[in-house]
Amino acid sequence: MKALLMFLLRLFTAGVTTVTILLSSYFGFDQSFLFSSFIAVLGGGAVFYSMKYGTQSQLLRRNGLTKREYKIVQQNLKEAKEKIQRLQKSFFQIQNLANAKQNFETLRVVNKIYHVTKKEPRRFFLVEDFYFSHLDSMVELAEKYTFLASQPAKTIELTRSLHETRNTMNDMVKIIEQDLHKMIEGDINNLNFEIDVAKKFIDKK
Repeated sequence: MKALLMFLLRLFTAGVTTVTILLSSYFGFDQSFLFSSFIAVLGGGAVFYSMKYGTQSQLLRRNGLTKREYKIVQQNLKEAKEKIQRLQKSFFQIQNLANAKQNFETLRVVNKIYHVTKKEPRRFFLVEDFYFSHLDSMVELAEKYTFLASQPAKTIELTRSLHETRNTMNDMVKIIEQDLHKMIEGDINNLNFEIDVAKKFIDKK
């Protein structure tokens, strides 16, 4: 939402600049309409991309990232979004109420990691394993489980495979929960420190 608002702001500012330059050049400096339009488009484009570059530079400085690192994060976020959609689709296809709660919690944790990374890109490097390995494994397991569960005839071997896949998924969920904890561990430590300081202040009073 914030990215969309910033884009609309850049677009609006560039539009106002374009119109202003066009009118000033055509009426104020008595230039031809074609030439006025040309420099107006150049001016509007320059404002649009200057604002975009400024916003991105500010974001990079705030997160302590290089342009290359930021590009890596954005690429992985794009890929992760597609994987999360696949995971969600698989979970919705599993007609098993016993697993519904855990599936919901899994999606909640996965989406939390994704949205925290999107908001603060520097945290990506705290949970690289999640993006490069753990999420992939979770998606593959969920899709495999969905496929096996959809088979009409449940043989002993198929039932065993379903059970093993579900157990592996449960183990994977714990690993992903650890990823989230690793991502917000610094916040937890800071909060505990602030609580300790506040308690000491209260005790003195």
